[in-house]
Amino acid sequence: MSMSGRALLRTVLNVIEFDPTRPKWVQIADVIRERIATGEYPPRHLISEVRLEQEYGVARITVRKATAALREEGLITTTPGMGSFVAERPPSKQSEDGTPAD
Repeated sequence: MSMSGRALLRTVLNVIEFDPTRPKWVQIADVIRERIATGEYPPRHLISEVRLEQEYGVARITVRKATAALREEGLITTTPGMGSFVAERPPSKQSEDGTPAD
């Protein structure tokens, strides 16, 4: 998350202060996206809707909107009856000289 993103969503004594100018689900998706990018949520990590509801003090539908956006981006996968998990990242394709292939 960028420095401005951190300023928009702060944790103070485990209470989330949301930016009132942006939808909560977008801000939650930003935090999860950052946790995936940093490895805090590694591949196959369970993304628990119940835990996210409790962590952010939001309704289940808000969490589901955030996870739907991440699923559309390919960052998480959802298996009915099992839950949502951080997606496996395929190794980036590189040409023989080590540069990314087209």
